[in-house]
Parts: sequence; C-alpha cells; structure tokens
Amino acid sequence: MHKEELSSQTGALKRDLSERHIRMMALGACIGVGLFLGSARAIEMAGPAIMLSYLLGGLVILVIMRALGEMAVHTPVAGSFSRYAHDYIGPLAGYLTGWMYWFLWIVACTAEITAVAIYMGYWFPDMPRWIWALAALASMGSVNLIAVKVFGEFEFWFALIKIVTIIALILCGFGIIAFGFGNGGVALGISNLWSNGGFMPNGIEGVLMSLQMVIFAYLGVEMIGLTAGEAKNPAKTIPSATNSVFWRILLFYVGALFIILSIYPWNQIGTQGSPFVMTFERLGIKTAAGIINFVVITAALSSCNSGIFSTGRMLFSLAQKGHVSKQFAKVSKSGVPHVALLSTMLVLLLGVLLNYLMPEKVFEIVASVATFAGVWTWVMILLAQIKFRRSLTPDQVEKLSYRMWLWPLSSYLALAFLACVVTLLAWFEETRIALYVGSAVVIGLTLIYMVYLRKPMDGQGCELDSVAIKK
Repeated sequence: MHKEELSSQTGALKRDLSERHIRMMALGACIGVGLFLGSARAIEMAGPAIMLSYLLGGLVILVIMRALGEMAVHTPVAGSFSRYAHDYIGPLAGYLTGWMYWFLWIVACTAEITAVAIYMGYWFPDMPRWIWALAALASMGSVNLIAVKVFGEFEFWFALIKIVTIIALILCGFGIIAFGFGNGGVALGISNLWSNGGFMPNGIEGVLMSLQMVIFAYLGVEMIGLTAGEAKNPAKTIPSATNSVFWRILLFYVGALFIILSIYPWNQIGTQGSPFVMTFERLGIKTAAGIINFVVITAALSSCNSGIFSTGRMLFSLAQKGHVSKQFAKVSKSGVPHVALLSTMLVLLLGVLLNYLMPEKVFEIVASVATFAGVWTWVMILLAQIKFRRSLTPDQVEKLSYRMWLWPLSSYLALAFLACVVTLLAWFEETRIALYVGSAVVIGLTLIYMVYLRKPMDGQGCELDSVAIKK
C-alpha cells in the first residue's frame, strides 16, 4: 500500500498551531490550580525552603524538556514521546508510555472537571454539581473537535489569564514588601522568610519530602512535545518554548512563592484561605475572592482542554502503531482525530460519574497511577533521547539544529533525580501506593501486549506516522 493511500485512509493532522499559541501554552502548561490555592501542603513540609525545591525541580524539568525538544525538532510527530520510546527503546516501551500517559490525563481531566463544578458552587451554591461538570466536559470537548487552531486560541487566553494574575500578585506583593502598600505605609520586608523557625524549619528532610509534591506540580509541561506534529514551524517554535521553561518556573513559581512567603508566616499559609485572595484583599480589592475563583476555574478548564488534546493525540498515535484499533487514527475534515477525541470524552464522562460515586480512598488509588505515569513518561523521554543521540553519527550530531546541553551528563543527572523521587515515593507510607498500583498497571499492560499486540494490528507499524502530518 502506498503512503498516499495510507494518508487518505487515516486522514492528516494540520499544522495550525502558531508560535503565539505554543509559546503561551508553554508558559501556562506548568501553572496549575495548586499554585493559586497556595501549594500549602508542600510549604508545610519545607517552609520557605520550598523555593529551593521548586528551583531544583525546575532545573530537572529544563533538562527533560531540552531532551524532548531535541527529538521533537528532529522528528516532529503527533505521538511525540510515545513515538520516540517506540523508535529508540522498543515497541513495548512506546506502547506502555502511550497508555500510561493517556491514563494520566484521563485521571487529571476527571479531577479538573470535578474541580470546575466545585468552584462554580461559589456563585451557584444551589446548582447540582454534575451540571457544571458536564458543561465543562462538553465545552472543552467541542473546542477540541472544531479545529486544533481553536484549541490553541483557547489555551492562549486561558494561559494569559493565569499569567496576568501571577504577575499582578508579584507586583502587588512587592508594593507591600517594599513600600508598605496596604500596611499603613510601613514596609513589611522579607523577615518572614527566616523568622519562624528559620529558612529551613524542618531541615533537609522537609525539603526532600516536598520534592515529590513539587515535581508533580510540573506534570503537563511535556505536553509541548505533543504539539510538534501540529506546529506551523516546529524547528522554531519548539526550541523557543522549551528554552523558556526554566525562566518561567523561576518567575511564576519561585517569584510568586517568594512574595507569598515574605508577606505571610509559612506556618499560617493555607489556614486562612488562598494567599492570592488575602494579598489582593489587603490592598482593598473587595472582589478578590471572586476574581481568584474565576482564575482558578479558567486554570481547571485549561487543564481539561489540554488533557483532551493530549489523550486524543496519544490514542491517534497508538492507533498508527497498531496498539489499538486503526479507527482511532481517523481524522475529520478539519484535521482533528475526532474518533479518538470522542472516545476520550466518553471515558471522561464515566470518570466524572465514578468520581462522584467512588469512595475517596478508591479514587486516590486511581490517581496514584497518574503520579506514577508522569514519572514514567519523563524517564522514557530521557532514555529515548540517550538512545536517539547514540544512534547518530558525529556528522549527524553536528547537523542537529537543537541539541541537549552537557549530554550525556545532564540526562544521567536528571534520571538520578527522578530515581530519588521514586525512592521518596517508596519511603513515605502515604505515597507508597503509587508504586504498588503503578507497577501492577505496567505488568498488566505488558501481559496484554505480549499476548495480543506483538504484531501491529494494521501491519504497517510506524509507517503511518510519517504520512499523518499535513504541512
């Protein structure tokens, strides 16, 4: 069968994501609901030293994104890290990575849709929550089904709202700290960073304990790799987006936490509501709670929107490699994988229902698999990049337009850090279940693969990937 025939059968994704879309998606990808609600649990563990945890985690994310960017610029495909794991590590690795990442976003989307329903209760306390959950799923699903350009536009504005809010907090907080705004003209200073038990009140153990929570706050930033197959100019936009990862983490996480921890004693954060609300109210903004509620809703919708996009593209890629029915590789006239997207939305609908019916403990077990899947994805990105680079000749390496810094040392150090995070998961009883359940899922998926999927269902393997992107 000729490649042109394959392309016409499976359809083609369209390169409609502009540099503006991807740059803003990169800015907003690692800014979630947790930051606006104060990151209170992580702060409780590490105190003001939580900034060191976010900084260290940010450096590791920079390495992971650089590794992903190197492969994405060289081979810009919709399946991204699942495809790279398949090509450079093996078919089983690609299969496991694709399904683990799909499950990660199913759980994340279910949680975010439920969060939207809870936050809408601030304005409509008598409205049944399921209505808002269904509305959130239907609206974000529709956005994804129309065209990838529409998805990109919504993500642009969602990210802009989050970014403007954080910058406003930093500027207002700096006014309180340096000039005494909202504090009777008396400059507050930054003594709260060391006045309540010191900068590291719980010692190095507290910082280590917080690393597992901090690193998971960054889950989702790797989604930028999935946009490579639909970017107008991936050779330009992907490097631009990945290069800015560390600086935006420095500004949005470390910067915002520096302001919050300077204004409020670390051991009081989370006990009186969101620090964002408290800071804006301190400056006389009476509608602060409503404003932040709106921002949190947009942050949750943004995560849901991104999750539907990611799961749809991952199913599309799995279908191309023969790891699920080739029906999921079909695309609409507007160039979106509509079968994969609609199937994902049906699963999410069930997820929303289960989220209401399940006992909380059971849902925590399911969510722990998502935690495991996130670490798995990052490890696969690093291992695939190491194998990718070793497959190249010195001349081919020189021709790479975008390369990993300090390779291979940087990749091995990032892998060592992720191994440390996994060790911490095993060390603490409340997170140990993530390893148990995650390992069981990997074993189960591997058995399914060995029994049913050793041979690609369409007989074409990865060939479909090379023709499924329309320039």
